[in-house]
Amino acid sequence: MGGSQEHIVMLPFMAQGHLIPFLALAKQIHQRTGFTITIANTPLNIKYLHSTISKDPSTASSLSQSQIRLVSLPFSSSDHGLPPNTENTEALPLHQIVNLFQSSSSLESPVRELVSDIAEKEGRPPLCIVSDVFFGWANTVANSLGIVNVSFSTGGAYGTAAYVSLWQNLPHRLSDADEFRLPGFPDSCRFHVSQLHQFLRAADGTDPWSRFFQPQIELSLGSCGWLCNAVEEIEPSGLEILRKYVKLPVWTIGPLLPQSMLNPSLSNSNVSHQRTGREPGLSPEKCLEWLDSHEEHSVLYISFGSQNTISATQMMELAKGLEDSGTAFIWVIRSPVGFNLKGEFRAEWLPEGFEARAAESRRGLLVHKWAPQLEILAHESTGVFLSHCGWNSVLESLSQGVPMIGWPLAAEQAYNSKMLMEDVGVCVELTRGVHSSIVKEEVKKVIETVMDKKGKGKEMKRKAVEVKELIRLAMREEGGHKGSSLQAMDDFIATILSKREELQSFSSKSD
Repeated sequence: MGGSQEHIVMLPFMAQGHLIPFLALAKQIHQRTGFTITIANTPLNIKYLHSTISKDPSTASSLSQSQIRLVSLPFSSSDHGLPPNTENTEALPLHQIVNLFQSSSSLESPVRELVSDIAEKEGRPPLCIVSDVFFGWANTVANSLGIVNVSFSTGGAYGTAAYVSLWQNLPHRLSDADEFRLPGFPDSCRFHVSQLHQFLRAADGTDPWSRFFQPQIELSLGSCGWLCNAVEEIEPSGLEILRKYVKLPVWTIGPLLPQSMLNPSLSNSNVSHQRTGREPGLSPEKCLEWLDSHEEHSVLYISFGSQNTISATQMMELAKGLEDSGTAFIWVIRSPVGFNLKGEFRAEWLPEGFEARAAESRRGLLVHKWAPQLEILAHESTGVFLSHCGWNSVLESLSQGVPMIGWPLAAEQAYNSKMLMEDVGVCVELTRGVHSSIVKEEVKKVIETVMDKKGKGKEMKRKAVEVKELIRLAMREEGGHKGSSLQAMDDFIATILSKREELQSFSSKSD
């Protein structure tokens, strides 16, 4: 399809949860088409992508042949009220993240220059710009240069639709009630103010967050279609809502996961390291050895993602409830809210002797900072994932048939959790946010319910295994039949090739 001379420019937002799916998408497009891909971002994010690629031999070979190119765009964090050398959400306290979002608009001019340079060197402009939904300005750049722009949502369909509609309409401001309807969603569907991040709850259209999101989303709605890191068969209602709301083609090209996660015969004990480029706090081998000593589906895995944590009070109650439940666990643990996430962990944040008791009984494993998440989820001893419901984690869990306990903390995580509970039946929500009060009795009760191999726990596991199979089928190609995600990828490529012809034909008629 097409030819290897085609070139696509990709523009991810500056956050790990966006960079990783963009890199996975670049790899998938290149493997499917042979097209050259240029990923452009700020210097430190490009450095991070280089380090991630160098850990993954299959992508590294494409990079060495200059088929996946990484380009640094000029960026100075201190020009935007950010600390020096800060180019990613991960390095920032919550109150400064809005500055990073606003600073991203400064990349518009360097991107325009990059695309013009490619056009000059190659004798024609790139086929397409694939830009993060938060980079609506990329649509302006594409239009001015006569090329196609496609927006990419790194989240799922339901979560994306909810996030976009909430920022565009701010419906919670129109009522004093805690529950409200959301434009674009069925009348029977209700959202609750506790599902909104504090900045969204306070937004009124004039605040810095609204002033960023509203125009950028509006511009992204002017692109020629949206790519979504979703699977058609898992989110049928979410996709129906999203397609009606954005009034554009939506191509479900997910899940953007390593092939070894979707095909057990390709298993690789270093897949987390290759995907994120990060050194885990405990080696995959040690984690797997510990898991090997536990029964099938008996271990609870706990992680709140790469840049989230809970409050000190919540951490204490979670630990007490965990201990009372008697469940075996792996807990990826970081300093609580209000403390340096990368700082030393203090024993006082946990019940006295908690870590020593867990280690001695081999009932619990605490991993500080980073864990080899993909290997843990793929292990047969892992039964349930207590997660913040970030979309990458959701896909990783469901691709292995692991049901979830939801504790959403930010972004669109609460809407992901809602969809997983109400539409898919693979999740029970423990609580929301870092300000909720939670007691050990509730923790114990929820863990026991979901880990139970009878009743609700058994039903959730059955549904999660069904979803795992749907994910595999979506990515499978055999006997002339393509899974829905592969078909969506081919449809996306065919559409941008055809749009380019339309633009060229229009341009020649105008001349």
